[in-house]
Amino acid sequence: MIRKMILAIAVGTAASSAATQAATEQDKASSAILLQGFHWHSHKSNWYDTIKNQADSVAGLGVSHVWFPPASDAASDEGYLPRQLNVLDSKYGSEQALTQAISALKNKGVSAVADVVINHRVGTLDWADFTNPTWGSWAVTCDDEWPGATGDCDTGGGYAAARDVNHVNNTVQADIVTWLNTRLKGVGFEGIRYDYSKGYDPYYAGMYSRGFGSNFCVGEVWTDLHYDNVDAHRQLLMDYINGTSGECGVFDFTTKGLLNKALDSNEYWRLANNGVPAGGIGWWGQKMVTFVDNHDTGPSESCGSGQEHWPVPCDKVMQGYAYILTHPGIPTIYWAHAFDWNLYDDIKVLADIRQQQGLTSTSTVSVQAAETGLYAAIIDDKVAVKIGGNNWSPAGSQWQLAASGTDYAVWILGEDNSEKERTVVFVYGETASGQDMFIRGGIDHGYAAANLGLNCTEANKLCALPISHNNLRNATTLAWKNNDNYLDWYGIENGQGAGAEGTAADWTTNVWPDSWGTKMTVAVNGFGEEVLNNYGDHYWMLDVQMDCSKTVNGWFELKTYISNGPGWEADVSQAGTPYASGNHFAQCGKINVFRRGEAGAEFHNF
Repeated sequence: MIRKMILAIAVGTAASSAATQAATEQDKASSAILLQGFHWHSHKSNWYDTIKNQADSVAGLGVSHVWFPPASDAASDEGYLPRQLNVLDSKYGSEQALTQAISALKNKGVSAVADVVINHRVGTLDWADFTNPTWGSWAVTCDDEWPGATGDCDTGGGYAAARDVNHVNNTVQADIVTWLNTRLKGVGFEGIRYDYSKGYDPYYAGMYSRGFGSNFCVGEVWTDLHYDNVDAHRQLLMDYINGTSGECGVFDFTTKGLLNKALDSNEYWRLANNGVPAGGIGWWGQKMVTFVDNHDTGPSESCGSGQEHWPVPCDKVMQGYAYILTHPGIPTIYWAHAFDWNLYDDIKVLADIRQQQGLTSTSTVSVQAAETGLYAAIIDDKVAVKIGGNNWSPAGSQWQLAASGTDYAVWILGEDNSEKERTVVFVYGETASGQDMFIRGGIDHGYAAANLGLNCTEANKLCALPISHNNLRNATTLAWKNNDNYLDWYGIENGQGAGAEGTAADWTTNVWPDSWGTKMTVAVNGFGEEVLNNYGDHYWMLDVQMDCSKTVNGWFELKTYISNGPGWEADVSQAGTPYASGNHFAQCGKINVFRRGEAGAEFHNF
């Protein structure tokens, strides 16, 4: 479908002025990240107190804005049937608690976005006896279900559950602007999220946002997505933006729908169109606000709860975040995912990558693969991402794995790994279910000080060995390999997956018997039968690219730890080593074979 000429003009204007500091995040190359600060059931507790008490964690997540639930008095617990606009006591808490929550965030440098519900309104006691502010029948559109309506006809779609507000009326306009500037701005709101934006002409959304002086403006235009006519769907998003004269952005429901389909049906090819993203971000990323799920589309505090009108599969949520937090647009993190689903740490890693790498709403995307089971892209020529069950990694030794999980991985452009050599360590150690082997190692601090003139510390890592993992296929160990950039003595690295006790190894065997069921292999599954294992069951493998220049003439030490039981192995006294130690000594660039607590060692060339 050919886009309207007004879109082409708008895109050209946006591109030429992207570097100009503007009123809203939607008017620049924005590094903002939005947090939806509630879910469908949040009203069941003193929610504003929850936000206030989590202010440190919210800021730590790396978000710049928090979208609050509707603040005004309402006939519905969730706030989407507004009654008295100027009364800011709601099921989420009192006006005082709201003010305190916003203040707590602002003290952390996080801005508050108000959920502005102005398409419709209910009366205080009856159909349309509006108070605070007081409106008459002229405030209700002529085509509303209420027979007493005398206002101008609706400028958008109808909403049967409440009275459709007549935005053509000057008094309505003035009262809304006054409410925004006195009541909402008075408690600290600085941005706007418009509810049910298809219900009235976007001209008014732009007018109200300008009148409020918002620093963030986004509308909700949720319409049916026909997968065989995606361009028509994203054209509606463009029409809304243009209708606000570019003042407001819009939630990218096209990208949301395509993610749903890709993740649910393994149809990752839907995410690309002619080498660029197929959602709204592929046309005008600067104005798009992307999301995985929200209070309407997805579950609430657990999978299966809440509304779930259009959810991403619960077990594939992190693939969605890997996509939106690396791609253009302003990404939205859903409170329930971060704080109720225990995904905070995993999401934070991705948000940190976005910030550290300088990705913005206008970042460029080069799609590398879009097929059944795989989507992969390189963003701004410095971040690579893949989602889906099929294997993929960016070409070149300079790419470093920065985040990973089940069926997703993110790399950043780092130092050239061409000087690193493949190094494999096998260590025999029997384990029970729930136990995993980790390896720590490097150079002994005392030896380095006495013989190499190095004052090694955890901070400078002079006794640690730079590594990058070759095996990223084991779903169990993948999170522990995330941000594991050194074989060192210090344990968990910054940003490494929770629960890591060093560098993760993978269980291998030389033969997978038929009696064990479906064959698992390192080549496909990341564990199981391995071609380099000529030794038998229970040989845990570390397969990395290692910087041999950091070793002692090619030698390095290591010791193993098995979680949830056995712990550290006993000291050994290995013969033929460069210096005395109670640890195993391995050779960089070779295949090394050991047994836990035993002094023997084998070294083989590849």
